[in-house]
Amino acid sequence: MARPNPHRPFRPDPEQATLIPPISGNTVNGLGEVAPRLARMVYWAPDPDTIPHGSLQRYFYAQSARDPPFAEVRAARQEVLDAPLPPVTGPPARRSPEDWTDALRTFQAEGLCEMTGVAEMSPDWVLEGREITQTRVLMLGVAHDYDAISQAPAPEAGLEVMAQYARAALAAKEVAGWLRHQGWAAEPVTGPMTGALLMIPPALTCGFGELGKHGSIINPELGASFRLSAVLTDAPFAPTPPRAHGIDAFCANCRICEDACPPEALSAEKQTVRGVSKWYVDFDKCLPFFNQTNGCAICIALCPWSRPGIGLNLAAKLARKRERDAAE
Repeated sequence: MARPNPHRPFRPDPEQATLIPPISGNTVNGLGEVAPRLARMVYWAPDPDTIPHGSLQRYFYAQSARDPPFAEVRAARQEVLDAPLPPVTGPPARRSPEDWTDALRTFQAEGLCEMTGVAEMSPDWVLEGREITQTRVLMLGVAHDYDAISQAPAPEAGLEVMAQYARAALAAKEVAGWLRHQGWAAEPVTGPMTGALLMIPPALTCGFGELGKHGSIINPELGASFRLSAVLTDAPFAPTPPRAHGIDAFCANCRICEDACPPEALSAEKQTVRGVSKWYVDFDKCLPFFNQTNGCAICIALCPWSRPGIGLNLAAKLARKRERDAAE
């Protein structure tokens, strides 16, 4: 039986409802399409006027700007984004691919971020109509403060999301600046408006975790409670392998985020999206509540993997189960 949900029923406020475009965001995303194709920009466009849901994106920013703390955090993040990158100096430094990847991990050890990984660039990760020429994607993950994010959908959670996006942006710029000082061109990619790159696929490929029912990556150490940024470069980093922990099967039997979602945007079953069967969040249902609560985050906050100290124990338990099943 589903748990009672204090946020249901949900209906968009009239101001936002008038901005919903004729085309479904699920259509833009390719829900139900059996043939593979590149993803299209559906939200977080650098120029909102270029997408059908641009008016809703502007509504989101106008909504949060009414609260002074949100304006302050957004301004702080903008300072990070506007800070200039150093020029590429000197001949490219030479290291083995493994040494490059080990060097990237020092940023994690120093606390600039909580996760690092490397993936070979795939054209499937580029939005339709865009181009990425670099051969490597360096992925970075920054963790949320659980006490703050667990208050979702209260404003404290939205502020925490914005603060971690700023931290993720700083991490990407620091790594890009380091590479430029090493003689390698490097471009930071920061959310939520990433431009050309889809960041979840390379994060999955480089070992950050598995896709959860709520549409976010679940990592054993951090759960779903983290944000991504990336750096594009041709420096020859050694890719880091994907990791599987049994999370996908766990999600199939767990309904916590599904029951907690106020607009009922999460499904008990995977959906076909651009030729791939995957967990999918109903864009048209999710977005209005997301917009009105300055980012929502209920699903990642209540995900059992996100609770501090829980994920590694769950991963170990699932590993023991797999071992038992294999032995039978």
